[in-house]
Order: sequence, then C-alpha cells, then structure tokens
Amino acid sequence: MSNTSKLSRFIEFGRKIVAVGRNYSEHAAELGNAVPTKPILFLKPTSSYITAGNPIKIPKGCSSLHHEVELGIVIGQRGVDIQENNAMDYVGGYILALDMTARDFQDEAKKKGQPWSLAKGFDTSCPVSGFIEKEKILDPGNVRLWLKVNDAVKQDGNTKDMIFNVPFLISYISGFFTLEPGDIILTGTPSGVSPVVAGDVIRAGLADVTEIEFKVEKK
Repeated sequence: MSNTSKLSRFIEFGRKIVAVGRNYSEHAAELGNAVPTKPILFLKPTSSYITAGNPIKIPKGCSSLHHEVELGIVIGQRGVDIQENNAMDYVGGYILALDMTARDFQDEAKKKGQPWSLAKGFDTSCPVSGFIEKEKILDPGNVRLWLKVNDAVKQDGNTKDMIFNVPFLISYISGFFTLEPGDIILTGTPSGVSPVVAGDVIRAGLADVTEIEFKVEKK
C-alpha cells in the first residue's frame, strides 16, 4: 500500500488533531482577542471526526454553535523538533475541515480560566473532507477558503493572511508534540464566523479543489 493510499485513511489511524487558535488577525479582532505573538494550540479528539453524510450535532446545553472553516494539514511521516526549512517534507496531504465551536461554552471557559475541551472537542465538532493529495495544493500559503450557511456567504478568506504559516506551525508544534503519520494540524480560520442552528446547511470549499456539505441537527 502506498503512503498516499494509507494517509487517505487518516481518520482510522491518526492519533491526534492539533488545532491553532486565532491564526488570522481579523478573526482574532472579531472575537475581541489580541493578535497572538506565538501560536495558540489546543487538541481535538479524533472521536470528533465526521465525514460526508453525517450531521453536525449541537451539543447538549449549547446555545451558540459557530462554524470555522480551516485548511488541515495531514502529517505524512514522524517528526520531532522539525526545522522550518524542511517542514514541508512532513506534509503528506491536506483536508478541508470545520472546527465547530460551542462559543457559549468557550466564552464561559475563558472567563473562568478553564480548558476549551468541551467547546472544541465534542462529538461531530470536526467535519472533514476526503484526503487531498499534496500535489493538488502547490502553495498552502495562498489558497482560498470559503463557507456558506444556507447559500449565504459567511467566510471568504485566504491562507496568505495567516499569522503563522504552515512550515512555521509544523516546526513549532513538533517542538512540543511528536507528529505522527495521520495526525492533523488545523491551521485556523479567517473572519466571518457566525452561529448556526438546527436545520442549517453548511457548505464550504477549498479553492477549486474540494467542497463539503453538512447539515446541522439537534443532538
């Protein structure tokens, strides 16, 4: 089995999802947050994955579920303390992902200085596309991301506006977490996040490479 063929099954064997918060300055501003001087990292469990045909379910007690469209990096080989200048060698491919966020849970956690685990890691909080081969995205630092809710455009951004680019993120993260084949790095979301409710349909795209669609339901 080729490495690409194996990586296409990242959901089955990948061990972690490392997500980057506030990696677009306009998104930080829209939530009233300062622009970070180093990456803000959090983890989502792999049990949060869903794929096409499965609904996003609003977690119990959540009154403000937000969408966040993101470019995801699929790690292709094991790496520790990776140097930025060869970080792209560790990219096995890409995905389009949604970092669904229970914003009311997150706001409460922020006020109390508590972790974001419930806000970011609940079941169905990481809808993903199929695996995208590395060769289909020649420059992950300049690719369009867009998202619509019920055909209304909510997010329309470009990865060139990321505060920390892909090679830097891989290098930085690998200094704290061993990166392993099938792991995912979610690189942050552009501005335009907004709430969704049961019955809404989210459509999102990555340039002209892929599109995803998910319906929102009550749990």
